[in-house]
Amino acid sequence: MKFVSGSTGTELLLLLIAFVLSMIIGLERQLQQKSAGLRTHTLVGTGAALFTLVSGFGFSTVLGSEVNLDPSRIAAQVVSGVGFLGAGVIFMRRDVVRGLTTAATIWMTAAIGMACGAGMPVLAGAATVLHLIAVGAFGRLARFLPSPDRNRIVTVRYLDGAGVLRAILHTATAMGFEASILGTDVRREDGKQQVRAAMRFRGKPPLQNLVVALEELDGVTAVRLRADED
Repeated sequence: MKFVSGSTGTELLLLLIAFVLSMIIGLERQLQQKSAGLRTHTLVGTGAALFTLVSGFGFSTVLGSEVNLDPSRIAAQVVSGVGFLGAGVIFMRRDVVRGLTTAATIWMTAAIGMACGAGMPVLAGAATVLHLIAVGAFGRLARFLPSPDRNRIVTVRYLDGAGVLRAILHTATAMGFEASILGTDVRREDGKQQVRAAMRFRGKPPLQNLVVALEELDGVTAVRLRADED
């Protein structure tokens, strides 16, 4: 089923469908407390639909024997522009990359908006359902798959006598990990007494997320993630 725009009412309906579908995606991201939430995704999807409508039907008055219209040119620029927007939510700290799923969701929202603007709301609705399956059901399925984190050890170096270990264990528990200390040794570095603890964390979230959180704690001077056999 495809809508062919012939009136302002049809164009407004397509824009409204894009608004609702992108709002659904944004609401899911908002509930997951992601950096780009309800407002961002709604604006991206609605804006992409508007650009597509304008490129397809906004220049009909200037068409003639010497003027040719290529609606795909503006649509291609929308894809490029959304790519820059998605790059803004991706950041890397050491070897940990975060924000890829949110960037992909913004890209997907723009595609759904463009589908609405092109007169294909059924396709856009189907893509929205598939998106919710990918970020919802797939996320739960991944919890039952074998994880390489089970064979990894986190080595944490922190200042001795400053209550840092208590903060480390509290952070790990709050993120859904169970911690066990495999061994510790005390050494003096840079004029300060520091403890180096080898720890194993078991839980469902990615272990790299915990590494980033531990690095931000006051008193933690180094965090290293290594394989058990190293």
